[in-house]
Amino acid sequence: MAGSEAAWQAAEMGVQVVIHEMRPKVGTFAHQTGNLGEMVCSNSFRSDDDEQNAVGLLHWEMRAAHGLIMASADQHRLPAGGALAVDREPFAETVTARLRAHRNISISSEEVTELPKTGQWIFATGPLTSPALGAAIRAETGAEALAFFDAIAPIVYAESIDMEKAWMQSRYDKGETEEERTAYLNCPMDRDQYEAFIDALVTADKTEFHEGETAGYFDGCLPIEVMAERGRETLRHGPMKPVGLTNPHQPDVKAHAVVQLRRDNALGTLFNIVGFQTKMKYGAQTDVFRMIPGLENASFARLGGIHRNTFINSPTLLDDRMRLRSRPNIRFAGQITGVEGYVESAAMGLLAGRLAAADILGRPLATAPQDSAMGALIHHITGGAEAKTFQPMNVNFGLFRPVEGLKGGRRGRKDRYKAYTDRAKAAWQGWLEQCALDAA
Repeated sequence: MAGSEAAWQAAEMGVQVVIHEMRPKVGTFAHQTGNLGEMVCSNSFRSDDDEQNAVGLLHWEMRAAHGLIMASADQHRLPAGGALAVDREPFAETVTARLRAHRNISISSEEVTELPKTGQWIFATGPLTSPALGAAIRAETGAEALAFFDAIAPIVYAESIDMEKAWMQSRYDKGETEEERTAYLNCPMDRDQYEAFIDALVTADKTEFHEGETAGYFDGCLPIEVMAERGRETLRHGPMKPVGLTNPHQPDVKAHAVVQLRRDNALGTLFNIVGFQTKMKYGAQTDVFRMIPGLENASFARLGGIHRNTFINSPTLLDDRMRLRSRPNIRFAGQITGVEGYVESAAMGLLAGRLAAADILGRPLATAPQDSAMGALIHHITGGAEAKTFQPMNVNFGLFRPVEGLKGGRRGRKDRYKAYTDRAKAAWQGWLEQCALDAA
């Protein structure tokens, strides 16, 4: 995501760009193709609300900057209530095709294993940085790369779901069209079913870590069984919360918990179990997930899995222009910088591409304004966060500078978020206009 967006932005500014992508020549645990922009976990870019949600605001900023990732996501959008979900395979194919067709872009399939000493480089290797390149980064920074473990959720064939037990409905019937209001597939559980499910999660066979490895999970992508181990009610207040849903098969019976599945492709033949990323072994997954009402005979297109995910300590290693302090010809972008999520990763690529291109063209660009969503995020990872406790971060309004004169607490939240987004849009639009003036 980040590398694709960085290349697009730099090329659009008139700079010749070479994308180095080792796939499919050298594969990874999670990727299945050699396409650029391949999505390997959720197919959702999360909320598209640009007035009350920070990631929706980030969508708005990327669209305003003519981002490739957002344009491709909009082209292959799937019904998902208020979220932006995409048809993953055609999305990646579109990103790849547009980059290959760009007059200023060429693509190399050779693996990069060292940090070059000359030229302008952006490293956007994401969560699955190759061992050789990871070693080169550690050697240059003089510090061990921080690490955590990412888990991916299983995907179920729609035809194998029992629709006499499950039903289609977005939470609170959210959405402007009937398709959006029925974007999620719901599987209800009563109390006994839920308690048995929790017992099975906690006792299931799990993937073991290699000697010397410790699991430091990002809280936004916790394995389902890790959440269950934190408390028996945790899932009922997380991905399995039953609120905002009415079972048409039993409209007078309130479910104790609900498992939601989200469409994973435009055909509607595949469904991703929302929030059910897992480190359970394959045999245990099929046994446990078939305990879910409606999934007793589920057939899985993909089972969940777990992989190592690395990121650098950006507050100590990067300057505010995303350059490696010890090697200013090298920038980092995307998830390796300590942002979390497809959108945040692509946003950091957008900034890195523009900043690098501006340097090459001899017209250095001011970094993103701090009051914008991108500016708040980059400020956090390059200096705002505490280096000793630095962990991956999604964009959120807690990263924004306060707006004076607004009420606090839940009652004032709606007005406060709207004030954040109004201020951010003005700041971002002003930055884009200055970029255009500098280019002229």
